[in-house]
Amino acid sequence: MSAVETSERIGSTEARTTNGALDILGSIYSRTLTNRNVRIKDRKLRANIKRTDQKYKDAIRAAKSTELLLQEDAGFLEAEGMEKTYKFTQDELLKHVDVTTAHKGFELKLEHFGPYEIDYMRNGRKLLLGGRKGHVAAFDFREGALDTELHLNETIRDVKYLHNDQYFAVAQKKYVYIYDKSGTEIHCLKKHIEVTNMEFLPYHFLLATVGNAGWLKYQDVSTGEQVCEFRTKMGPTTSMTQNPYNAIIHLGHTNGTVSLWAPNTSTSLVRILSHKGPVRAISVDRGGRYMATAGADAQLKIWDVRMYKEVHAYYTPTPPTALDISDRGLLAVSWGPHVTIWKDAFRTKQKSPYMTHLSPGSIVNDIRFCPFDDVLGFGHDEGFTSLIVPGAGEPNFDALEINPYETLQQRREAEVHGLLNKLKPEMIALDPNFIGNVDPRAPEERKQALVLETTDETDKKISNADAKLQPKAKMRGKNSALRRYLRKKSKNVIDERKLRVEAALEKEKRMRQNSLKRRKGLPVDERKLGPALARFGKSQ
Repeated sequence: MSAVETSERIGSTEARTTNGALDILGSIYSRTLTNRNVRIKDRKLRANIKRTDQKYKDAIRAAKSTELLLQEDAGFLEAEGMEKTYKFTQDELLKHVDVTTAHKGFELKLEHFGPYEIDYMRNGRKLLLGGRKGHVAAFDFREGALDTELHLNETIRDVKYLHNDQYFAVAQKKYVYIYDKSGTEIHCLKKHIEVTNMEFLPYHFLLATVGNAGWLKYQDVSTGEQVCEFRTKMGPTTSMTQNPYNAIIHLGHTNGTVSLWAPNTSTSLVRILSHKGPVRAISVDRGGRYMATAGADAQLKIWDVRMYKEVHAYYTPTPPTALDISDRGLLAVSWGPHVTIWKDAFRTKQKSPYMTHLSPGSIVNDIRFCPFDDVLGFGHDEGFTSLIVPGAGEPNFDALEINPYETLQQRREAEVHGLLNKLKPEMIALDPNFIGNVDPRAPEERKQALVLETTDETDKKISNADAKLQPKAKMRGKNSALRRYLRKKSKNVIDERKLRVEAALEKEKRMRQNSLKRRKGLPVDERKLGPALARFGKSQ
């Protein structure tokens, strides 16, 4: 038997094995969907749902089959014998990695402007630094190309990239400012006052901010409008992050509470009493299943977001200052001048860390994993440091979703596609899969709920209109603006504006008379007919 025939036979065997696994997966999924669709009596609705379920089934098979094309694997440090991985230093790692990876491990000495806040682009190409004393720098850390550098001479509390590397937001002493890639100031968000933390929702084009006043605000960066603002009623917010799975904002407060927020509700969705002191840092993994919180009580806790239940708890020698979770599930914790990285911290309670690093004489302020790369960056009092962490980044990426090697034309097309596919703020919920599901309530219950909602909205609109049309106690004198305008016009000239002014005066006079009659308990003559039929009402 030739080598070609042998390889073809092996390939056909693998294909049959893969197809068999996919058939089993598809049969289980179709059986579940069949049981769900049996209870639907409407034929048209049942056919539409069956067609949609078939698309889901095909998508599962396509996603499973594409796993054969993922050739890259994530590699971790492995110790031999009595060795421990956390004893490996960065100098030892840089000697055994390739030249390209070695260039990603560096340190920037910026002693006069720290401590620094940092942020990476979603594709992991660009890095944004913000010093507390007014220094801002954006650059490509792989190529060493500087995009812009600013000295604002003002306190900087946080920095955040927007949908691409062309724009970034800076939370300065009083307001939030938007700058472009060249460092030009584009916007000043004066409604966002004393902001301490920012998060950007890429699929909704929303910039969420929170500050010392305890107000959570959402700003649509595509239209420039403020979507909503909520008062948390829990004092200053000490930490903030987003859940990448459902775009829910997690806030940490000084009373040890973690609250979950969405822009379509005025109150928090969930409240968790996580620590006995202020919550200093929060982070959520990419799948949205686990949340890590760090408090001033020197505790690091792991939470299951699906059940809102504590899974594990760790103690740190000093209160942690920052947290971050990588694409592959590594947890980075900073306390004092130390950085500790934990592996498999969500599944089981670990006895020893995966890696450690010490920044002598410099307190760590912010920490971030670089997307799609084995790099961990942290800002401290004396500048910025980039560490090599094997196994931290996702080795396989979807170029149609996030492309680390995108060109200028691809970036422009991605921006247009993102704006066309922008999700509404109302679609943010704890369960993002509620869209497209069938409402299990009976038709009568749905109609009754719709009528109640419509009635409540109508009552609110009527009450608001009555409040706006309430006549003022102050009487208009002879020198009011309307009367001055009427005096200036000739009596034999009639224009549209003059007619509108006279109608407004007559309406105000009638409202004032009706208000006086209501106070005295007299019957009120209200015009229930429109202006076109009012004369027929008078004739009756």
